[in-house]
Amino acid sequence: MTLSTQSNFVDPDAAYRMVVEAHRGLSDENSALLNTALVLILANHIGDSKVLVDAIALAKRQLTSDRQNNQKGKDNT
Repeated sequence: MTLSTQSNFVDPDAAYRMVVEAHRGLSDENSALLNTALVLILANHIGDSKVLVDAIALAKRQLTSDRQNNQKGKDNT
C-alpha cells in the first residue's frame, strides 16, 4: 500500500469539522492526548509501517514548510 494524499472523503470539509469539533472544550493537554490517541488508532487501522513512515515524513515536511511560510509572513510586516 502507498500513502494516499488525495482526499478520500465525499465531504472533506465535514471531516475537518468533525476533528475540530472533537477538540472543542478540551484543555490543551487533553487536545494533545486526543490527537495522540486518534493518530495511534488510525495508524493501527492502516496497519502498514511503510505508509506510517511516509505519513510521518510528509507531516514533518509540511510542519517545516508551514513554519517557514509563517516566518516569511512575519518578515514582510
